[in-house]
Amino acid sequence: MGAGERDTGRTDDGRLRRARYAVAAVFAVHGAVTGSFATRIPWIQSHLDLGSGALGLALVLPAVGSACAMPLAGRISHRLGSRAALRLLLVLWCASLALPAPAPGLPALCGALAVYGATAGIADVAMNALGVETEERLGRSIMSGLHGMWSAGTLAGSAAGTLAAHADLDARVHLGCAAAVLAVLGAAACHWVLDLRAAGDEHPPPRFTLPPRAALVIGAVGFCAVFAEGASLDWSAVYLRDVVGSDPGVAAACTTAFTCTMALARFAGDPAVRRFGPVRTVRASGVLAAAGGLLVVTARGAPSAIAGFALIGVGVAVVVPLAFAVAGRSGPAPSQAIAGVATITYTSGLVAPAAIGQIARAGSLVASFGLVTALAAGLVVGAGVLRTPERTAAPAPAREPSKTE
Repeated sequence: MGAGERDTGRTDDGRLRRARYAVAAVFAVHGAVTGSFATRIPWIQSHLDLGSGALGLALVLPAVGSACAMPLAGRISHRLGSRAALRLLLVLWCASLALPAPAPGLPALCGALAVYGATAGIADVAMNALGVETEERLGRSIMSGLHGMWSAGTLAGSAAGTLAAHADLDARVHLGCAAAVLAVLGAAACHWVLDLRAAGDEHPPPRFTLPPRAALVIGAVGFCAVFAEGASLDWSAVYLRDVVGSDPGVAAACTTAFTCTMALARFAGDPAVRRFGPVRTVRASGVLAAAGGLLVVTARGAPSAIAGFALIGVGVAVVVPLAFAVAGRSGPAPSQAIAGVATITYTSGLVAPAAIGQIARAGSLVASFGLVTALAAGLVVGAGVLRTPERTAAPAPAREPSKTE
């Protein structure tokens, strides 16, 4: 009996390790879809002869689709089980990558992008909920690293898309092939994720419901981080060109530096969370991000501005992964809470670039990044809401079957 128990323990440990690597691969595939699409937006704009206004309108639709679909993730996982649900949703998300490029006009493009956003958001909630459960069972922080894998996947997808664009490859061919390859990789990775199923007497979650209050408060912290991220990602190159007077090559390098520091900080985030806890980690992150913002608004040359944006990237990197992790433990319905946080953060990512532009039009880009600095400082004040709560035990989901898979 004793030996058998030890063998079972080793089997469970091995299954958890496989589940961790599998969900990390899922995050990478999800990011690769995002990176692949982003590089071919210019081709789509040129192919359909869209002006900036029409393209901007179309690019709002993914966020709208995500916000509408994300609350459905919990019900789908309840009905199918976490593994089958994630496999289905991830394959649909990958397949949607092939939809925008063949669109014959703006209405069809808007419809394709709404589907693209809906599948993105619902798969995002499912994989984050499963990531939180995997973290819970492992007993140590992994969410920052999982989001680091998403960033790495985005960089890989962007690199492949850049090569395809330089080769003048038709985006319909490129995105169609990428969709097929990523769907196969994603489906394969899902084979090893945890398979959680609801208890027989457990009522399914509602199709649509307002997120719990705790998720709204946690989402407000995520809003600050994603606002700073979206503003820096979309406006850093413009800031260096127009405010600092850098040449286009240096300005583009600033965006790359920001993206890379975010990815690296996410991979380093889990050891920091394990040692210091989420609250102190986010407070320190807020200090770094605010210091970066101050460097940006006071910069008189490219080196200090690039250093400032890099610090912002480091400072906001771990906040959203921690927000998802804490939301998933804030009540008996992890998917519902994560969907609430995700909706708020997606909204922030949508609002930030436009808000920065409007403030810059009324005043200056320096004033715009003054707001970014203030929101970054808000992370220091609001970090306390990320204190890890105990998971409510009453209607907890059924555990994965203990038999060896």
